Amino acid sequence: MKLDHLVLKNYRNYAAVDTTFSPEINVLIGANAQGKTNLLESIYVLALARSHRTNNDKELIRFGSEFARVSGQVSRQSGSHQLELIISHQGKRARIDRIEQPKLSQYLGHFNVILFAPEDLAIVKGSPAGRRRFIDMEFGQMSPKYLYNLSQYKTFLKQRNAYLKQLKYHQAKDLVYLDVLTDSLAAFGAELITARAKLLETMSDYAATIQQDITKGRESLHFSYQTQVDPSLRGDSEQVYTALGEIFAKQQAREIEQGTSLVGPQRDDVLFIVNDKDVANFGSQGQQRTTALAVKLAEIDLMKDQTGEYPVLLLDDVLSELDAARQTHLLKAIQTKVQTFLTTTSLEGIQKEIIATPAVFKVDEGTLARA
Repeated sequence: MKLDHLVLKNYRNYAAVDTTFSPEINVLIGANAQGKTNLLESIYVLALARSHRTNNDKELIRFGSEFARVSGQVSRQSGSHQLELIISHQGKRARIDRIEQPKLSQYLGHFNVILFAPEDLAIVKGSPAGRRRFIDMEFGQMSPKYLYNLSQYKTFLKQRNAYLKQLKYHQAKDLVYLDVLTDSLAAFGAELITARAKLLETMSDYAATIQQDITKGRESLHFSYQTQVDPSLRGDSEQVYTALGEIFAKQQAREIEQGTSLVGPQRDDVLFIVNDKDVANFGSQGQQRTTALAVKLAEIDLMKDQTGEYPVLLLDDVLSELDAARQTHLLKAIQTKVQTFLTTTSLEGIQKEIIATPAVFKVDEGTLARA
């Protein structure tokens, strides 16, 4: 999968961009606050119809403009497709090959990207909520079914939590309706937990190999999926559904008392175990960074495994955060395999023998020019 051509209009600090890219490594170079990250963000938005930096789409529209447009020509094994996203103060509209998509869910998955930014180095020791968000964003790109189940789960979770609050404050008393909401939550929750267990197991295998390579065999890595359902049941969605129903029944009184759902995948987490220890709590900073790198590189392999195509990789100033050994491993892992966009303030310090002939673009005050 490659992004061949990108057109921006009124996006962040860019009035207009119209450019083609190398199918291999593209370097965006410029001083800070010139728009390098904005350009990477626009590619991310083209893929996922949302920003990784803000939940307010209006921030993506250039100051004083009525709308922002991001469009791109994407090459896949199935052929070349034109994607377009128009962001206005009224909302978002998405088109594929000039055909408007009635739902954003029908747009997602046509262009897959993986973003690696300095803050991703904290994924290992960050919050469980951050790891869940990471899992859902990546797995949702790979599987329309996962995305659908996640959307349905969030809808029923919101409804159930609102009703639990009513029960808590004696504004409602119908437990039959609570049972209906609980059953729907268990059904969609079971699908999410089963999918997470399977995908995390595959991703863990990829990451283990990468960790071994980076550390020359000194470190073993595996993922430990933390969910309320017994590990022996996670391979079968029907068994997970039954188990969740039993847990919900046991927790019902507490949930009513607290006015919120205490059961389900919204409370899941993933631990990264290096040499039999939780690296977040007992690993060195070096081990944590190596693990984060292994996790991100494993994402690339997992996406290829699930979709049949490599994603586009976005590296936002991440090379400056890695030492020479980890930087070299990263660049060797992606060269000729994954189309890559990386931002940097300088080419100094980058392993030039690995990316000897990148396409270099100069970013200066919201303008983009081939260097």
